[in-house]
Amino acid sequence: MTNSIATTARIMKNVELGENAVIGDFVIIGFPPKGRKEGELKTTIGDNAVIRSHTVIYAGTEIGDNFQSGHHTNIREENSIGNDVSIGTNTVVEFKTKIADNARIHSQAFIPEYCELHEGCWVGPNVVLTNARFPGAPKSKESLRGPTICKDAKVGANSTILPGVKIGRNALVGAGSVVTRDVPDGKVAAGNPAKIVGDVYKLRYPTGEKVYE
Repeated sequence: MTNSIATTARIMKNVELGENAVIGDFVIIGFPPKGRKEGELKTTIGDNAVIRSHTVIYAGTEIGDNFQSGHHTNIREENSIGNDVSIGTNTVVEFKTKIADNARIHSQAFIPEYCELHEGCWVGPNVVLTNARFPGAPKSKESLRGPTICKDAKVGANSTILPGVKIGRNALVGAGSVVTRDVPDGKVAAGNPAKIVGDVYKLRYPTGEKVYE
């Protein structure tokens, strides 16, 4: 199979696109950030990408195999994105963020600069990660620190994660939570401000089966 690229899509200079890509209408790949010329930064996307209409991927980002975007997804410059990653419709990923293999980011999420999303993590719709402790302060940009979402952690819909907070491995953040402190591995946090309310390994379906092993 060869690449299928819509006639309205724009693949800019210095873009390396893998095989079997499907590129939708009005997609732009390799858009130069402010202060850079077209083609100055290399953009790499692996095999089997499905990039849906109106997605914009800035120059200098590296994306692995089997990537999928929703519609109107915006991915800024100098990001590192692994294999089998999905980023949903209307989600924004700012620059210099690391997203590992098998991460899933749902629609209308906001991922700011300097975040780390580890392997297999799950970020629900309308989740907001933050990175500025003192927004708008004269030295705010000097101390930006994004959250870390650890391996297999899940962040429920409409949650807000404050700067520098770590969501531990296989932890679960309940929908609508405001997380101001680290969540330990394997714990359930919920509320505003979020508190530890349980252990993920004790969660059960109505049938009695364990939710997480």
